[in-house]
Amino acid sequence: TLKSHRFRAEREGDWRRLEEILTSLEKGRGRQLSDADIIAIPGLYRGALSSLSVARSISLDSSLLNYLESLCSRAYFFVYGARTPLLDSIIDFFVRGWPQAVRALWRETLVAGALGLLGVVAGYLLTMRSLDWGGAVGGDGLAEGRGPGASRAALSHTLYGTGASDGLTFMASFLFTHNAGIALLAFALGLACGLPTAALMLYNGLMLGAFFAVFVAHGLGFEFGGWVFIHGVTELFAITLAGAAGFRIGWVFAFPGNQARTVALQDAGRQAAMVMAGVVVMLACAGLLEGYGRQLIFNTLARYGVALATALFWSFYFYGQKARTA
Repeated sequence: TLKSHRFRAEREGDWRRLEEILTSLEKGRGRQLSDADIIAIPGLYRGALSSLSVARSISLDSSLLNYLESLCSRAYFFVYGARTPLLDSIIDFFVRGWPQAVRALWRETLVAGALGLLGVVAGYLLTMRSLDWGGAVGGDGLAEGRGPGASRAALSHTLYGTGASDGLTFMASFLFTHNAGIALLAFALGLACGLPTAALMLYNGLMLGAFFAVFVAHGLGFEFGGWVFIHGVTELFAITLAGAAGFRIGWVFAFPGNQARTVALQDAGRQAAMVMAGVVVMLACAGLLEGYGRQLIFNTLARYGVALATALFWSFYFYGQKARTA
């Protein structure tokens, strides 16, 4: 008992000071603390940890041990824990983090977009020469009744046919899962120096170009554009950004520069992860537009209007604002 009393008397002043500071911080009165109090927190925390270690080694009373353990646990979260509120972190992600990460990948985004566009042109030209080529690219299952052998009436029905309203939710969920899988695959394949990612960008473009050629051949090219772009602007941009993130990982893996490869990959991985988190948000928006908007809006011009609005929104959101400093 005497040993515990002496131990407490010699150190209790620092414990009480740390406890008072923590209480003020926990109650949101941090601005009332002096600079000296804020600067003292790490030292007081280390002192409390040392006291806890000594108290355990000499088997002091359990009440003192419990007090020190609680004090050290509270101090730990203020010294090392994330003190930014969740809502503030979410706002910062959408206002600053995500747009900055996308702007930093503008070169990779151009490459991924160019590969996709090249695939669209190649798929369109090859299918216009032979409609059977379009079936070879997409396959009847993927085309879902939009293959080269379909009639004009059948193709038109796929653009404007109405389905059961209770199936819209299922379709939106399915399309979101499918497109998210494509984006994640494009990102994951980037580690192989970006070559599989490039092939995937090309292949997606080939399929889109082939489908477009099929509808053009039946005089439905304009209608098909409205059908696909009402959601495709968001979806294709999201997949392009996923490919760009994969290219960044692949480039750093192949050419780490002056940094160690592991360090360079960690830096690139954090940036790419920021982009991919936003890609999931974009794909969710695309899934809603495809599963709901496209099946509830049957006017082709209105569909193009929605597509134009999404294009302007994403362009301004990512590139129309000045980069904000941290």
